This record gives sequence, C-alpha cells and structure tokens, in this order.
Amino acid sequence: MKAAIAASPITFHLASPFPLFRSPPPPPLRSWPPRNPKASIRPPPSGFDYKAEVMQDSRAAAAAAHPELMDLVEDGSLVLVEKGRFGPVPSWRTEFVEPEAIWLIGTSHLSEKSASDVERVARAVRPDNVVVELFLWSHQPQHKLRWTKCSCFALAASCFSSKLSSDANRSFGDEFRAARKVSEELGVQIVLGDRPIEITLERAWSSLTWSQKVRLVLSLFRGISSSSSELPKSNMKDQEMDGSPYKLYESLSVSYPSLLQPLIHERDTYLAWSLKRSKAVNKSRKVLGVIGKGHMNGVVYALISDLGDLRFRDLVRKTSGESNSGWLSNFLESLVRDTLLGFLLWILYEQLMNTFQHP
Repeated sequence: MKAAIAASPITFHLASPFPLFRSPPPPPLRSWPPRNPKASIRPPPSGFDYKAEVMQDSRAAAAAAHPELMDLVEDGSLVLVEKGRFGPVPSWRTEFVEPEAIWLIGTSHLSEKSASDVERVARAVRPDNVVVELFLWSHQPQHKLRWTKCSCFALAASCFSSKLSSDANRSFGDEFRAARKVSEELGVQIVLGDRPIEITLERAWSSLTWSQKVRLVLSLFRGISSSSSELPKSNMKDQEMDGSPYKLYESLSVSYPSLLQPLIHERDTYLAWSLKRSKAVNKSRKVLGVIGKGHMNGVVYALISDLGDLRFRDLVRKTSGESNSGWLSNFLESLVRDTLLGFLLWILYEQLMNTFQHP
C-alpha cells in the first residue's frame, strides 16, 4: 500500500478554475486622451503672402458682384476665400457643410474708417453670418470673471490697452460695434469667433518661465504708469497702435518668443475654424469675417492649408505643464503672484493719486 501511494505523485492543475497560487494581476494601463500626432498648428511660412494667394479671386468676385468694394480689395483690406481653396472636411464631420465663400475684412481697432468699411461690406455682401474677432469675456461683467493664474497678466494688459484708447480719444473696437449694428438691421447672426481669452492667457502664461512672468508684468505696469506725453501720439491712429489688447501681446512676442504660439498662431487657427468649421456657419452660403489686419495673413493661411486633422479641442485644452504641477508649486505660485499683484496695484494707486492731486 505504501509503495502504491509513493508511486502516485500528487499533481496540481494550474489551469484549474481554483488554483492554489495566483500571480498578481498586471498593473492597469494609464489611459490618455486620444490625440492625433499629425495634428499641428502651423504658422504661415516666411514667404507666405495672403494677398498673392487670394487677390486674383477677390478681384474677380468683387468686379462681378460688388464693384463698389473694389477700393478695399485693391488695398488688401478685403479678400475672398472660396470653398474650393479650403482643406478637406474632417472624416468625423461628414454631415458638416462648409460655407461657399468667406469674405474677410482687415480692420484697425482705433480707426473710424474701419467701422464704416465694415458696414459697407456687410450691406453689399449680405452674409448669412458675421464672425467677429471678439471673445467671451468681452460680454461678461468684471465681477463674474474667473480668477486664474494669468489674472495679473490680464488685468495689467487690460489697463494698458484702456490707457492707449484714452490717449487716442477713441475707444477701440468701433468696427465690432458697427458689425453688430448692421447685423441686427440685416437680420444676420453675429458670431464671437475668437478663442475665450481665459484659455489664451492660461496657455500664454504657462509658456513663460518664472523670470519672464515677473519681467512681463513689470513691463505692463510700467506702460500703465507712464505719462501720456511719453507715448507716440503721432502713431495713435495707425494700425501699429490700434488699441487692441492683442496688439500689445503681439509686440510683447518680440521679447517673449514663446508667446507667439498661444497668442497669435493658435488664435489665427481658431478664428479660421470659427469662420469655416463652427456649428454657427454650417450650411451657410456666405460668411463675413471682421478681424484685425495683423491676423489676415495667419487666418488666410489657416483656411487654405489645413489637412482636416485638427479639432477645436486641440486649440482649447490645457497645456501639459498646467496639469503636471503639484499642489505645493501651485500654492507658491499663487502666493508670489498675489503678492506681486498687490504691490504693483499699490504703486499704481499711489501714482494715480499723485496725478489727481497735482494735475
């Protein structure tokens, strides 16, 4: 009996539904949001000229249908981008129908002529939609604005642009008011086509180093506190000093190259997408875009060069640097930011009080 038992070894079937030993399960794979590696936001190449690209079509269309607008076409303020020049419609939006034609008028935000030009073009073209270079915060009360990491930057830039407008004796954006007025008269939908400013400023703020952030805010407050006599009044009505907050940002991009992508190139692409790929313009026949002259080159390039691989969410999601920072880093950044803002506002208050007491 003992020999028989010894000759029958005890075995365990590892494939049994109840194994005695089970290896630990592999760690779960970390899921990442789907991204298209081919999607990119490309600035116009150095040799790109929007006038050379679309001037011939613009002249022909204006001569045939709107000869009264030829002066604007000839000076490059008004161009036409037809549907045949657009990139392919993305595969995930097969039901979407892009506009047949997009008219773009480039404006100067402190120019009275730009306001009348916008009204002229809208009445002549009779578009289905008017897309303007405005963002959501333009229509929100100040007390409802969300406090973010970039609020110091936004507040300083807003004060500086208001100072420019005051010194020029004009409020910037008269062409947008004209666009709204004529749109209401014509029964046309008006669309806010610019990216929400809090997203733009968050992405711009995240692109800077700590030293650049401090230097930038100091530069903005120096501009606010400078006397009006120090500003180039002779150029106040030119497009280089058009009073737009983003015109200031474009100038700052020379000193801070990392700002070019979030403040200019991404916004040009967002404006182009609002003009041809937003829900508001679906199945439209004609769309009129009212944008600053400085955006004409980038917007036209974005309209005709895309490959159909970019989504709106590629332009609005947070940058990787924003989500990876820890709570201690965020706390220290908030502490320094608030201290710096309070100190600078105190200096500004003192200077304003001295101005009122000694005019």
